[in-house]
Amino acid sequence: MPQLSLLSPLGPLTVSEEDGAIVALDWGRGRDQQETPALREAADQLQDYFDARRATFDLPLAPFGSAFRQRVWAALRAIPPGETRGYGDLARELGTAARAVGGANGANPIPIIIPCHRVVGAGGTLGGYSGGEGPATKRFLLDLERRFMRAQGSFP
Repeated sequence: MPQLSLLSPLGPLTVSEEDGAIVALDWGRGRDQQETPALREAADQLQDYFDARRATFDLPLAPFGSAFRQRVWAALRAIPPGETRGYGDLARELGTAARAVGGANGANPIPIIIPCHRVVGAGGTLGGYSGGEGPATKRFLLDLERRFMRAQGSFP
C-alpha cells in the first residue's frame, strides 16, 4: 500500500492510499514511501491545515469499516471546524448509543481528516484522543481550527 510521510507540528504523520483514495493516517513515519497523486494532495492539504490555510479537507476517502462506522465517520465530517459535538449528541442524531459512537470514533483510521477530535465527552469535557499525545493533541487541533475560523471571521 503506497504511503507518504510528512512532518507536522505534531511530529511525523503518514497517509496511506489504496486505489486513489486515502485509507489511513498514522502517527509516525511509514516504511513504504511512494508518492502518488492522491498522497501528494493529502500531504499538501494537511500542510495547509497545519499552516492555517484550510480547516477542511477535500480528498477521496475510503476508510475500512462497517456500515455503522461509516455512518459515524460521515457524521464526524459534518461537524464544522473549530466546533465540537458530544458523544451523546451524535448518538441521538444516529439513533444509537453513545458508547457505540465512542467505539467508532476510536476506530477512525483517518484522524484529523475525519475529525474525531471534534467529539467531546459529557458536559464538554475534552475526553481522550487516540493519536499523538492524546488529549494534548486533541486540544492542539481544536485550538488550531478555532484560530483559523476566527481569522476567517466565521467563528465567535
